[in-house]
Amino acid sequence: MLYQLHEMQRSLLSPLMQWAEASSKLFTNPVSPLAHTPFSQRIAAGYELMYRLGKDYEKPAFGIKEVEVNGKQVPIIERVVDNKPFCKLLHFGKDLSEKEIKALKHPTVLIVAPLSGHHATLLRDTVHAMLHEHDVYITDWVDARQVPLSEGPFHLNDYVKYVQEFIRHLGPDVHVISVCQPTVPVLAAISLMATNKDPMLPKTMTMMGGPIDPRKSPTAVNNLATEKKYSWFENTVIYAVPPNYPGFGRKVYPGFLQHAGFIAMNPGRHAQSHREFYMHLVRGDDEPAESHRKFYDEYNAVLDMPAEYYLDTIKTVFQDFALPQGTWQVDGQFVRPQDITSVALLTVEGELDDISGAGQTQAAHELCSGIPDNMQEDFVVPQAGHYGIFSGRRWREIVCPKITDFIKQHG
Repeated sequence: MLYQLHEMQRSLLSPLMQWAEASSKLFTNPVSPLAHTPFSQRIAAGYELMYRLGKDYEKPAFGIKEVEVNGKQVPIIERVVDNKPFCKLLHFGKDLSEKEIKALKHPTVLIVAPLSGHHATLLRDTVHAMLHEHDVYITDWVDARQVPLSEGPFHLNDYVKYVQEFIRHLGPDVHVISVCQPTVPVLAAISLMATNKDPMLPKTMTMMGGPIDPRKSPTAVNNLATEKKYSWFENTVIYAVPPNYPGFGRKVYPGFLQHAGFIAMNPGRHAQSHREFYMHLVRGDDEPAESHRKFYDEYNAVLDMPAEYYLDTIKTVFQDFALPQGTWQVDGQFVRPQDITSVALLTVEGELDDISGAGQTQAAHELCSGIPDNMQEDFVVPQAGHYGIFSGRRWREIVCPKITDFIKQHG
């Protein structure tokens, strides 16, 4: 019922938000007489703030049109190379001749994006920075409300199988980078491939800010999962998709609930950000105002997760600690990271990460005891929070060069 109420509220607010947007433009457009009245800047700022607080945020585009390679701007062509019901594998190809592409010798990189509320476009900065020296693919997870019920359920084990299929699709020379949530299923996928002596094992795996072992330095996210019983999540946060979507009837963890949780973690910070946005508009500070718009266009765009996948993650990762405990089975086969011997491992953590606490990602080294020491590296990014390890200045100037060097060393 909550989902239906949310949709009703969205429908009722839509005309009001359109009016607020139009009113804001009336008080800022130089050809409008209202733009030249006293306090027009403040009135326009108030209307735009109202619009942005109440509008519906759609999935943004990656929008990567070109990238600099060896001092030249090279056009980028984004295309789907594997289309599955719950995920699309995207390739950001450089628009060059086959001969020019071979001459670049750019390693193939598979970035596994999180399926944890936000769209894969949250990793736009990650993709853009990696494109300078790599051939980049990324998992683009589909909003569960857009997946018809006839496509069946999607479990955590299905996520593991998707990752394996994508790795095999790209070949044995691929380098896998997982950001946040997917560190767990990616490690499981590669572990199972190693156990089964799969010839398509990747060259390297980079684990960034993920809950490999959530028992270490538990955060507010971890505490919520352990303080509540599994039945609480099953009965409290799972709802059926309403009739106005292709996934009508599918059980999901709605994106709007996830978004509310994101905001609740740092309400003061978000309130301050919106106050500053209002003042930037009043003063005519276009650059910081536009920066705010871009951030919240991404941050407020959320997706629904399949209920079975979400509940599996709660139980397997955050309640049973099945990966570090050695009890996780996928289709009856135990996940054994110790069987990995030929895939180099790099873990990346943010010093100030309040989502995946210190040591949670580093735990992968202890689990992957079969990997030689000279093929393992750990890197803690100074003064970086969770988002800082894959987006922003620290990502571009510190983390990305570190991953690039690691891939070159073990490629």
